[in-house]
Amino acid sequence: MEERRRNKRMDLEAKLMVNRLDSDEKREVIINISDVSRTGVGFSCSDMLELNAVYECHLTIWTKEVIHAFLQIVRTDMEGSNTLHYGAVFIGMSEQDAARISVYERFSEVK
Repeated sequence: MEERRRNKRMDLEAKLMVNRLDSDEKREVIINISDVSRTGVGFSCSDMLELNAVYECHLTIWTKEVIHAFLQIVRTDMEGSNTLHYGAVFIGMSEQDAARISVYERFSEVK
């Protein structure tokens, strides 16, 4: 598979809560993040999320700060019998929050 990511991805142990924006339904889904970059995030969860849907998220990063952003699901793959893996791009993320992720990327490269 050809690598199409514009930014380096990194593993991050965190949880993410998402709410569907284009519905009256206000459910929260805990997801397990496998990688994150300045432009997007990869995660898995057992709940079905819709491709191209936009979700509000509160991402707790390694410093325990919470980044508020919106995610658009751009990829989905089956991972095992009951877990789905998703790829999403950040939309509506502030430059300050994107810079927080970039700082960690640089820190990780030095390690």
